[in-house]
Amino acid sequence: MNANENKKPEDVIKLAQSLRWQLGDFHERVMESTFTHAAQIAERATTRPGQKPRFDFDQAVDHIVTSRIWGFPIMFLLFAFVFWLTIIGANYPSAFLSDLLIGKIYPALHHLAKTIQSPWWLSGLIIDGIFLATAWVVSVMLPPMAIFFPLFTLLEDLGYLPRVAFNLDNIFKKSGAHGKQSLSMMMGFGCNAAGIIATRIIDSPRERLIAMITNNFALCNGRWPTQILIASLFIGVLVPAHLAGFISALAVISIALLGVLLTFLVSWGLSKTILRGEVSTFSLELPPYRPPRILQTIYTSIINRTLFVLWRAIVFAAPAGALIWLVSNIQIQNLTLAEHIINFLNPFGILIGLNGIILLAYIIAIPANEIVIPTILMLTILITGMSSYGSGAGVMFETGENSTFKILQAGNWTLLTAVNLMLFSLIHNPCSTTIYTIYKESGSIKWTLIASLLPLFLGFLVTFFVAQIWRIVTGIY
Repeated sequence: MNANENKKPEDVIKLAQSLRWQLGDFHERVMESTFTHAAQIAERATTRPGQKPRFDFDQAVDHIVTSRIWGFPIMFLLFAFVFWLTIIGANYPSAFLSDLLIGKIYPALHHLAKTIQSPWWLSGLIIDGIFLATAWVVSVMLPPMAIFFPLFTLLEDLGYLPRVAFNLDNIFKKSGAHGKQSLSMMMGFGCNAAGIIATRIIDSPRERLIAMITNNFALCNGRWPTQILIASLFIGVLVPAHLAGFISALAVISIALLGVLLTFLVSWGLSKTILRGEVSTFSLELPPYRPPRILQTIYTSIINRTLFVLWRAIVFAAPAGALIWLVSNIQIQNLTLAEHIINFLNPFGILIGLNGIILLAYIIAIPANEIVIPTILMLTILITGMSSYGSGAGVMFETGENSTFKILQAGNWTLLTAVNLMLFSLIHNPCSTTIYTIYKESGSIKWTLIASLLPLFLGFLVTFFVAQIWRIVTGIY
């Protein structure tokens, strides 16, 4: 038996009294520090008669960035600038990586396979499947992520992102949701699974479920490169070259803002129907502005965000590439398995302004949104036979954005296809990681299914109406 367990209450009280004598003036120092800090706060917050108001940098900036008049325009312009820098800056490294991986290493691997007389199915599976999918992920996704994530992290370190949440707080309340949902939504712009976990800060179970179900409308890491690439290829080319970057950035931020609007609308709809209840209140403490530590921010964002997301994409891209090659080469009744699936999905895909290849790509890419574009490119190449390596599959010898645009054109893409892909990429079902996180956090299969299927239904609904209106207006069916 422990000796301490034999002590009587009187012994404990006696020990406590002896220890108090050893504390000395500890209590006095605590009280002095508390009152000193309070006096400093009062001194900053009060102005005596005849005294000029003190200048407070944080308050002066907050009067502008959180104002009813300037708050939202500043937010819009700032994010538009970030997207513009990302789009303009990603072109050159993306072209370099594409030329290196797909223009040089890819043909060299085929030449090596031919030299060693590798079986066509083995070289096809490894080179046309696994390697090509990985190469597309690296060349298409790495450059925009390496630029966007450090810029986004700089805004976070500066202290601006909590101001964005402050600006959105009142709208969330009017939508019947909790104001803290603005914080979980901001986390969702990095990763929806992280955004779901961040809903733990919401005490109300009803409002937490609303935040979980709508977090998917915040564009996550894996969907930013898709938005940026498609906007650059199909929307930026509609204007003169010197305006292409700005218009592309405008298109991307419009999609992001549409996601915020959908968050408000769906939150309002849920709070009026299956998740009725009173809105809770909370207080949001704005952190002080801090000078960004640029080099440290760049380093940590590249290590913790860019490389983490890229590695996750590669882990999913390699088996997805193998699956794509298999379904594109296994034949049933003179047609490949991919052609059977695409032909089955095509009527519905065309009805909503997409196509069967895109729908199949989204089925394959359920594990990770990062591999949607590489999957679309590979399926298009394999189905259209745009190269003539041993198995009939391959990739064009040209590289860069021009090559990507030609591949998509070969898949009969139009401006409507591009616009609806951007919309569907925003709204569609969460990735498998997010779905699993929703189940773990909610503990309910019912709410997990609602959070997974409601966005998918809305994605089909929105793209259907956009396609029909587009065809009526343009007369092109």
